[in-house]
Amino acid sequence: MTADAPLTRESFRRLHPISTPRPVSQLPDRVWTDADWDRIQRGYRARDMDEKWNVFVEGDVLFMHRSWTGRGVYEVSFAPASEAGRGRRIASAVVEADGKRSRSRGDEFDCLMMELVISAIVLGEPAAELRTRLAELTAQAAGRSDLPSGVVEHSALGLRSES
Repeated sequence: MTADAPLTRESFRRLHPISTPRPVSQLPDRVWTDADWDRIQRGYRARDMDEKWNVFVEGDVLFMHRSWTGRGVYEVSFAPASEAGRGRRIASAVVEADGKRSRSRGDEFDCLMMELVISAIVLGEPAAELRTRLAELTAQAAGRSDLPSGVVEHSALGLRSES
């Protein structure tokens, strides 16, 4: 496989589908460009044990699995963003609802995580505003204000803080 060849389901040793899908009602507003979609379709494989996500596309569906366990967390369906067919947006998504397999913190968190995995991990964008929001939502859920953003980012995404 060349460096630019798309990753497929068969590219990964173990993948477990979402066992209890729950629709996500809040979706990112972002429109990804055709160039972004081309890159998204190539997928992403965690390169080391610190990275948390494996991502691949089948048709118009993006699958996001945790790298260590192979468990599916998100399945995101893309559709053309305009009548002219330029750009893509998320049309629908499901998240793993089985709390033993994944811990969802609600639609706002899931919406943010889907966009962050695509933007920061697959596309390699800085995604500073999304990272800040992740730290805020995580601190709010924990009832704390002193959670270091770098620890939050690394725990959820496998990324280190951009600060």
